[in-house]
Amino acid sequence: MLIITCSVFSQNVTNVESQQIGNKIEIAYHLDKNADIEIQISENGGGTYKNINKVSGDVGKNITAGNKKIIWDVLAERDKLQGDNIVFKVVAKFAEKNITFTVKGVSFDMIFVEGGTFTMGCTSEQGADCYWDEKPAHKVTVSDFHIGKYEVTQAQWKAVMGSNPSYFKGDDLPVENVSWNDVQEFIKKLNAQTGKNYRLPTEAEWEFAARGGNQSKGYKYSGSNNLDEVAWYSGNTHQTNPVGTKAPNELGIYDMSGNVLEWCSDWKAEYSSSSKSNPQGPATGFHRVFRGGSWGNFAGSVHVSFRCINAPLNRGSSLGFRLACSSNAWNIDMKATELKDVKATELKDVIHHLQY
Repeated sequence: MLIITCSVFSQNVTNVESQQIGNKIEIAYHLDKNADIEIQISENGGGTYKNINKVSGDVGKNITAGNKKIIWDVLAERDKLQGDNIVFKVVAKFAEKNITFTVKGVSFDMIFVEGGTFTMGCTSEQGADCYWDEKPAHKVTVSDFHIGKYEVTQAQWKAVMGSNPSYFKGDDLPVENVSWNDVQEFIKKLNAQTGKNYRLPTEAEWEFAARGGNQSKGYKYSGSNNLDEVAWYSGNTHQTNPVGTKAPNELGIYDMSGNVLEWCSDWKAEYSSSSKSNPQGPATGFHRVFRGGSWGNFAGSVHVSFRCINAPLNRGSSLGFRLACSSNAWNIDMKATELKDVKATELKDVIHHLQY
């Protein structure tokens, strides 16, 4: 008797079941995160596999997370079923969306931030620390983007620029004493060296990432309601500290509260109550925005909605930045993962049709 079995292998796919329905096979599964899904078949018990195409349902490119179902039209694939030890498997290909690149041997880590909608500005957990320019709170939608896992360090700045303007010296300390204009020159040289299109985050992207994106737990500070867990500020330091030495936020991003203030791309503008989609700030202005608070700020100025401004020519020992880029600037590699073993399914009726 011909037995066809299904193989699946991944912690991201669960509750896999297969059953015969008429002359077809139904495969049900739960997918924890978006993936490309394909079906492959072997005629030699799993020694070698080839793709099959007569499938429908939740199969193909960018299948979203959730409870899913695939229908395989076995009879339409009868020309591929020549052996007596046929097995098939479901293959999930997940994008490795976080990115690491190097410049002159120095690594840069970028975290993927899935786009979403959030309330920007003075939300309830910010409490009495909100300033006037954080109001009114308003809905904002941002698209997918990448943002630096860490503030740009002095080692990274030196790899690109060949110099170090910082007041506090140390390769793993955040670069500071850089103006907005200085940062634009850094980005220009970095893009020339990498062929990419790095930039500063918009103010909306910065706050969405600081709040934890779609994984947000509604903290006052970036990653916690306990400031000392996540931030270097005037209550626990008198200078900058190595990046990544406090706890990260929900997205695995470090130091978005404290350490150094971070330049954003926007000119300063007052908020309005209307909803926005990928706001870029005004076309012109006098002051650029920076966010996050620093080693020199007290606790009331390091919450995630805190805003501050400076002229784009100005520098200071508490002024740094982190990189961003639009996610379409990268060709994201897909890594294949097979799903977990499932019970063998005897397809008696299907095999009867195949034999006659």
